[in-house]
Amino acid sequence: QVQLVESGGGSVQAGGSLRLSCAASGYTYSSICMGWFRQAPGKEREVVAAIYTGGGSTYYADAVKGRFTIAKDNAKNTLYLQTNSLKPEHPAMYYCAADFRPGGACTVVAVMTYGMDYWGKGTLVTISS
Repeated sequence: QVQLVESGGGSVQAGGSLRLSCAASGYTYSSICMGWFRQAPGKEREVVAAIYTGGGSTYYADAVKGRFTIAKDNAKNTLYLQTNSLKPEHPAMYYCAADFRPGGACTVVAVMTYGMDYWGKGTLVTISS
């Protein structure tokens, strides 16, 4: 059973940065589609970024391109999301998710369309002005 545990959330000033982590366990495959999602109060959950660990391809939502970076440390089996230049509209619960699907189906459009099989419980990011 895949388990995902997020950490790194907290309170940050607008314009600041946080690095979110997601410790993954319970699987042995080296190639997996993983992603970060966020859900703001009163809004639907949306994908932020995705990565296919088999080849390292990364995909980003337009709203975060150039500011957020997704990366995977395979030795630690940990997924990261570096968030920079956080905006007041960015506070949300951030979730890590994973799915065993081919790399071609790991784009942000695909993960939003087809969903992910495994989810963490989330880590909260709040932003003060």
